[in-house]
Amino acid sequence: MSRILVVDDEEPLRTLVARGLAMDGHSCLTAADGAEALDTLIAEGGHFDLLLTDIRMPLMDGIALALAAKQAFPDLPIMLMTGYAEQRERARSLDAIVSEVMTKPFTIAELRSTVLDVIERSIG
Repeated sequence: MSRILVVDDEEPLRTLVARGLAMDGHSCLTAADGAEALDTLIAEGGHFDLLLTDIRMPLMDGIALALAAKQAFPDLPIMLMTGYAEQRERARSLDAIVSEVMTKPFTIAELRSTVLDVIERSIG
C-alpha cells in the first residue's frame, strides 16, 4: 500500500504505530529522532507516502524535521503526533505544510483512519 516513515523517541510507541499501520498493508520504516529521520529521508530520496512524526523529541524535534523535510521534499505529506497542548499550539503555525496533528493518546483505529485519510487527500 503506502510507504511511511514513523518517527518517535519512545521505542514502544514507535513500534506500536508501525505495527498498527502494517495491519493496513503499509510498509513502515522507523527512526528514533528527527536527525535520524532526516538522514533516512535523504538516503531514500524522499520516497515515502507519509512522514508521521512526534513533535517533542531530543536532537531535532518534529517541527524542525517537518520544516527540513518539506524544504527537501515539497510533495511529502506530513502528519504530527503530540501529547502536549503547547506543542499542538506550535504546530498550528505549520498548517500550510502539515496535513494533520493527532493528539496522544489515540487508538490504533483512530491512527489507521487518520493516516488513510491523509494519504488519500495527498493523492486526490
